[in-house]
Amino acid sequence: MRRLEALTAIYPKIENLIVVTIMGAVAAELQSIGHRPNFFYLQHAMGLASSMGLGIALSQPERQVIVLDGDGSILMNLGGLTTLARYRPRNLVHVVFDNESLLSVGGFPTATATGSDIAGIAAASGVPRTAAVDTLDAFERVFDEALAARDLTTIVAKVDAVGPAKFVTDLGLLENRFAFARALRREPTA
Repeated sequence: MRRLEALTAIYPKIENLIVVTIMGAVAAELQSIGHRPNFFYLQHAMGLASSMGLGIALSQPERQVIVLDGDGSILMNLGGLTTLARYRPRNLVHVVFDNESLLSVGGFPTATATGSDIAGIAAASGVPRTAAVDTLDAFERVFDEALAARDLTTIVAKVDAVGPAKFVTDLGLLENRFAFARALRREPTA
């Protein structure tokens, strides 16, 4: 499956939710579908999308938070999974797009290319709901189940190692920061 197809499939379900992405391909592809003020593209902070999502989920428990992460990113901060499990925000769905490479910075293989299992690591860390999927249908089904469950979930979606022509967004960092802060202050929408 391609990450862009997966993002396009869930976009109608996340467009009014709080969304934090990691840098690179995930951010660029989500923005290409359609930017929303409630989307934050975490630039220059590889490994910290789950930590930022956790802080938002804990401080705003009435809001559903979606973190769109990558395998290279989560592997840089595996302790983030144990912290997620410790605090167990019921309003956080953590999606890890695993293309087995650091695609956005040259395509070097990650540990998942040689057998590391992010879903297994998340489960062993104490994340209550985990899944690994490799088809678009399975991804959509598991994502819908995660939203309905209202419990901390990590979904590892195996995707092809392909991405956009450019791995940057055309949205200024400060513009994104201030618009996102305003979105966090607004009342949640259904």
